[in-house]
Amino acid sequence: MIEQEQAERQEIDRFESGSISPESFRHADHVRLAFCYLRLYSPLESLEKFSAALKRFAQSHGKERLYHETITWAYLLLIHERMHRCGSYQSWEEFVAENPNLLIWKNGILNRYYTEATLQSDLARRVFVFPDKMVQTR
Repeated sequence: MIEQEQAERQEIDRFESGSISPESFRHADHVRLAFCYLRLYSPLESLEKFSAALKRFAQSHGKERLYHETITWAYLLLIHERMHRCGSYQSWEEFVAENPNLLIWKNGILNRYYTEATLQSDLARRVFVFPDKMVQTR
């Protein structure tokens, strides 16, 4: 458990220090990083820290427009829910095995909750927008 926590802290530190290149930071890496934050911090702290780190990352690479608050918050909240549905002490590998749909970017899980128009809006990019589709639970 301590080794896993250290690995999660190192993952966050690597990201926050800027030692990850934007070309190698894909959707699955975002999900993994959100998982790490949620393992170490409360959901509210994770929202604050993860969002701030992503904004700094985008800004440091001249890609401020890539940060999307609704997508960031929605995924973080979905990951948090799934962690607790599956058992909050799962390893990353166990979590991924039980939640592969969180790793799909194109036509991914957010399409169940949001219309494309909402996700493409400037408002959704700047602030968290609640889902605008009716969804049946699992």
